[in-house]
This record gives sequence, C-alpha cells and structure tokens, in this order.
Amino acid sequence: MTGPSAPGSFLAGPVKPARIAAYAGLLVLGALVAVAGSLVQGAWFPGGLAVALLGTGGLFAGARRATGTQLGVVWPAVGWLLTIVLLSIGRPEGDALFPAGIGPLVFMLGGTVMAVMCATMQRPPGTGGGARPLGR
Repeated sequence: MTGPSAPGSFLAGPVKPARIAAYAGLLVLGALVAVAGSLVQGAWFPGGLAVALLGTGGLFAGARRATGTQLGVVWPAVGWLLTIVLLSIGRPEGDALFPAGIGPLVFMLGGTVMAVMCATMQRPPGTGGGARPLGR
C-alpha cells in the first residue's frame, strides 16, 4: 500500500507547512476547549459537564474528520490534556480552577476516553485513498 493513506506515510513524505500549521492550530484549539470546558463544567453542574464533554468530543471527532488521520486527534488531545493538568494544579496560595468533587474527574477521564476513542476509530469505507467500496 502506497500513497497518502498508507500507515506511517506522513513520516516518509515531505513536510508540508500547511499541515504543520493545521496541527499547531489544533493544539491551540485543544487548549481553548479545555479552558472553556473546565469553566462550563464547574459553573452549571451537571448540564455544564455534559456540554463540556460534548464540546471535547466534538473537537476530537472534528479533528479526525478534518485531517483524515489519527495524528489529527493527537495534537488537540495533547493541548487539551496539558491544559487540564495545568489548570488542575493549585497555586501556592491554594487557588485552583477545578473544585473538589466528581465533576472535574468525570471531565478529565471522559475527555481522555473520547480522545482515545476518536484516535482509534477506523475510517468509514470509501473515505480512504486507495480502494473503493465493492460494487462502485
């Protein structure tokens, strides 16, 4: 199997500035969704938690669909996870963005599960580069 749909072909191909910019944008978007989700899930529990998880899942699924690669999910997930970790660490004064309770834990674990699910999804038939569905 050769071409853009071959596993690992992004490592062997030429580096494209547009792809690098897209991945950098997804990294920043992941961080922004993490900040917004952390504020929403804490403000309107339990409805805010559902909205935050839907937004997080939408980001990861949209990144997968937009880039067409599993690597497209990795960059927003890295930005999301790093931001969540930084926001969950309290300051020396005792301030922290995440309150104690089950909501922040569900947001962190649920978002991580969504990132893994989106990164490991298979492509639907007919969306890849090489083969066509049978009968077409």
